[in-house]
Amino acid sequence: MQQAAGSSGSISLNPDSKRTSMGELLGVELPIIQAPMAGVSTPQLAAAVCNAGGLGSLGAGATDAAGARRMIQELQSLTDKPFNINVFVHQAPVHDTERQTEWLKWLAPHFQAFDTEPPTQLDALYTSFADDPDMLAMLLETRPPIVSFHFGLPSSQAIAALKTAGISLFATATCLEEAIAIERAGLDAIVAQGFEAGGHRGMFDPQAADAELSTAALTRLLVHETHLPIIAAGGIMDGAGIAAALACGAVAAQLGTVFIACPEPSADDAYRDALTGSAAHHTRMTSIVSGRPARILANRFASLMEEPSRLTPPDYPLSYAAGKALNAAARSKGETGFGAQWAGQGAPLARAMPAEELMDVLKQEWIEESGNAK
Repeated sequence: MQQAAGSSGSISLNPDSKRTSMGELLGVELPIIQAPMAGVSTPQLAAAVCNAGGLGSLGAGATDAAGARRMIQELQSLTDKPFNINVFVHQAPVHDTERQTEWLKWLAPHFQAFDTEPPTQLDALYTSFADDPDMLAMLLETRPPIVSFHFGLPSSQAIAALKTAGISLFATATCLEEAIAIERAGLDAIVAQGFEAGGHRGMFDPQAADAELSTAALTRLLVHETHLPIIAAGGIMDGAGIAAALACGAVAAQLGTVFIACPEPSADDAYRDALTGSAAHHTRMTSIVSGRPARILANRFASLMEEPSRLTPPDYPLSYAAGKALNAAARSKGETGFGAQWAGQGAPLARAMPAEELMDVLKQEWIEESGNAK
């Protein structure tokens, strides 16, 4: 059994520690969490999930404190149920001029295909929560029921302040080492993100070797090796998937891609169309779009990873600035295949219906599947 750095012994399962119901952990009826999906989730989507008995989430990783405050206030006007606010805790990017110049030079022909030139420099679009005292202050003031972390953990001081404010804290883990770090930091639950999941991998160190564990394997491993409640995430699209996650020992399942086809998210028509087309059957894991590993639909941007290149993308979110500029150039000419169309491997199972209706379908499927399992 692996140990966390500086530990004197391994972590073993407390047989009673996993006997936490979804209601006890989150104060909600159903073991269904809507993934935060920064840039796509909306207060309307989160509210629909909350009001249907699940846990709605807002992704604040792509906005500032003022923007996150507006999202929280709008959500609170739509529901009185518990909800989750997710923030990014990525490492500050290293500005490597040579690497950025070479990257933009490699992308130049693709920009030129749309009659434009790449940007001359790359700026960090998003501030890490670790370097954003305004976001911390806003959360301490508004006190959302749950705050979750992606890409890492903030300082012990920030964690202590949030917990003192009565906020429950979750964090994403893609491997056992990250899960142990989350547990030792004193958080309340671990989101086990399997390799099937859409969007950005929650790896603490994007340069480290990815264990590439499936949702089921990672969930079982963390249930066995840690004491905290585990939330399974990645490739879960229906009630059977929810039941399977709970059978693996998770207290809840986190679903993201399944909600993109609903009318409430801010996904554009091109994204929705791609989700229901052949691209959904061929998702790709790539760092080309943003500088961090992320699973995307098989669009033109994803296909660039097949071009011969030994270049390493600039650090996240510097590469994202280039990616967004290329997407804007392409869209100006009517090409929508350069968008960040994140999706998990279960994408072909997406269903287009209002989120409230989808939640009812997921509930009925889960109840039926659970009854059949008995």
